Amino acid sequence: MQEKVLIVEDEAHARNGLTELVASWGYQARGAADGVEGLEAVKAWGPAIVVTDLKMPRMDGMELLRQIGMLPEKVCVVMLTAQGSIESAVEAMRTGAWDYLPKPLDTGRLRGILQSASRQLAVAPVTGVVGNMVGSTPEMKAVFRLIERVAGSNVSVLVTGESGTGKELVARALHDLSSRRNKPFVAVNCAAIPETLIESEIFGHEKGAFTGAMERRAGCFELAEEGTLLLDEIGEMPAGTQAKLLRVLEDRKLRRLGAKVETPVDVRVVAATNKDPLEAVAAGELRADLYYRLNVFNIEMPALRSHLGDIKEIAEKMIGDMNAKHGCTVSGMSEELLAKLLSYSWPGNVRELRNTVERAVVLAGCKELDVEHLPSGFGALVSGGSSATGVHVEVGTTVDEAEKRLILKTLDSTQGNKTRAAEILGISTKTLQNKMKVYGKQ
Repeated sequence: MQEKVLIVEDEAHARNGLTELVASWGYQARGAADGVEGLEAVKAWGPAIVVTDLKMPRMDGMELLRQIGMLPEKVCVVMLTAQGSIESAVEAMRTGAWDYLPKPLDTGRLRGILQSASRQLAVAPVTGVVGNMVGSTPEMKAVFRLIERVAGSNVSVLVTGESGTGKELVARALHDLSSRRNKPFVAVNCAAIPETLIESEIFGHEKGAFTGAMERRAGCFELAEEGTLLLDEIGEMPAGTQAKLLRVLEDRKLRRLGAKVETPVDVRVVAATNKDPLEAVAAGELRADLYYRLNVFNIEMPALRSHLGDIKEIAEKMIGDMNAKHGCTVSGMSEELLAKLLSYSWPGNVRELRNTVERAVVLAGCKELDVEHLPSGFGALVSGGSSATGVHVEVGTTVDEAEKRLILKTLDSTQGNKTRAAEILGISTKTLQNKMKVYGKQ
């Protein structure tokens, strides 16, 4: 049976036309003349989705959204606004709207939003799963609610959190739950591209634009056309490139390097950073205007140590993934191994857990995972203490010197693996490499 959809609109002609249109798509559709009547219909009829106008007499759409949010049942609310201002959209999304649409209405987008909401309503109550992420703790459920709320819209999203927490998984979930899911998903790590090439990689270039440009090349924006573009480690992007990115986000047009004309683009942008964005703005690493343009909606990924209750569920999913990847038949893990995993602080977060589980699955092959399959010295980098695996800092040591000792000790513990050390330290590989140059260790 199709979902029930309630149309709340004070203009009778628009309400009746939209109700008939939604019904023609196979939904059970009804209309309500304002927020008061709409709230009564929500309580009596129990629609799964409410499409409501913002400006209405007696009770406006924003107040209706707040009232629905206090009900025990899960209801997806889509806000319609004639103003189409970013301010009203942001307020609606933060108040709990599933999505918003400006008037005049794009019926194709509305249909896609209804389909996306219906899919999520069908799977969300069954299991703590969104996209490729699992979790049942309050911390992860909060993340899932935010993803479900914003996935169907086109607003920019800024995903924050420590390195290894799964920010790219959030971006993929946003893409997969949107109407863009059948279009490209392109991920770009801004810290991994040389500064001299980053503009060409993102915006593309024309033949002859610079030495070595032997042919026209589409950038990541064009490759992601009608889909989603993830700009990871956005704080590592050079200031000049940030200015050009801001222009593209505002105008929805880009100019390839060496081009004389602009090219329209239709791309949903998700940015991610493992830094505190406001600190990055204060330090001049991230343009304030770009930050505010990207931060229409923020999703903060929790560190794994803050939701250890999800370890078992996450690890079991990873075991299944690794069995398929490596042709193994591991059945699960012992209680002793689980206890070890739960007692660790996971400085490298979910990425570190994944690496640990993958190594264990390969070693176990067809046996149950046990403590013997953990790396030697597992858990030695738990913070605190002044043991052989810790870092002792005397009173009077400068911050720079303390940082140097921590970085060098962490590198030593990873046998010089910079990528692994950067994950543990919660910094980008590029930042670690720059630090090593300063220390004369590069």
